[in-house]
Amino acid sequence: MSDPPPEVVALAERRAAARAAKDFAASDALRDEIAGRGWVVRDGAGGWSLAVKPPYDVAPTLADLPDRSAMPDTRPVTVALLADGWPDDARRCVDALLAHTTAYVLVLDVADTFHTEHDRVEVLHVAACPGWAAGRTALLRADTATIHVVMDTSIEPTGDVVGPVLAAFEDPSVVAAGGWGVDVAEDWLVFDDAEPGDVDALLGYLFAVRRSAGLATPPHPKARFYRNADMEWSFALREAGGRVVMTPPLPATKHRHRGYHDTDPAYRDKESKRTYDRFLQRFRGRDDLRAVRR
Repeated sequence: MSDPPPEVVALAERRAAARAAKDFAASDALRDEIAGRGWVVRDGAGGWSLAVKPPYDVAPTLADLPDRSAMPDTRPVTVALLADGWPDDARRCVDALLAHTTAYVLVLDVADTFHTEHDRVEVLHVAACPGWAAGRTALLRADTATIHVVMDTSIEPTGDVVGPVLAAFEDPSVVAAGGWGVDVAEDWLVFDDAEPGDVDALLGYLFAVRRSAGLATPPHPKARFYRNADMEWSFALREAGGRVVMTPPLPATKHRHRGYHDTDPAYRDKESKRTYDRFLQRFRGRDDLRAVRR
């Protein structure tokens, strides 16, 4: 990749100074001027960086992505993927979905992880995403399907993973369904793998929700990391009314869960504990929200 020319670097430095002075109008104008010269400026914990502008639009923030939450349903199901690193995993997942299902695929691409052009795939590009819940809520708001499927890119369908999940929603009392579920232990400190049927919580490997229910009760906004956030969301959906069910085993291969194994352990453990502590404070002892086997 070529280095940015000195005049673009100078613009980026002026933009950084404008941001530091909270002159956001000037900052935005300089960002647009940088883009006009074929470069994108990105802000991170260590400061700003410059990259060649890709041949597609990249939204600066999640707030700049389309919000279609007020639109009526236009299709039965969408599989939503959060691609934040590991582009080969995203490619494998999307290719398998296209091969084995008829579902529409919506991808939130963070920092140029993934791009494709296919009539069943929509890719929303964003420069930065502050966490799992924020990204997942943005995908919900951008969708127009009756059933919104949260899926992790570590999953590779080997058959139709969507049909069995959609079948669960034929019962109007079901608000969420998925292929992997857990039940909480009596002390609320451990979750055990569940059997198909009503479950306490679903796991985010593949977690489908009625879009209307998901928009009314989205993931907790403070959930920056996915771990335990899927269980917290399941209980919130149950609290709002409706059943959460696990399907029989789905035809899929679970590959290395990079979101867990390849994330900084200190960050992973801190955010996982923060979410679980919040979950316990809100739901511990709420046996009325435990699943009733049918």
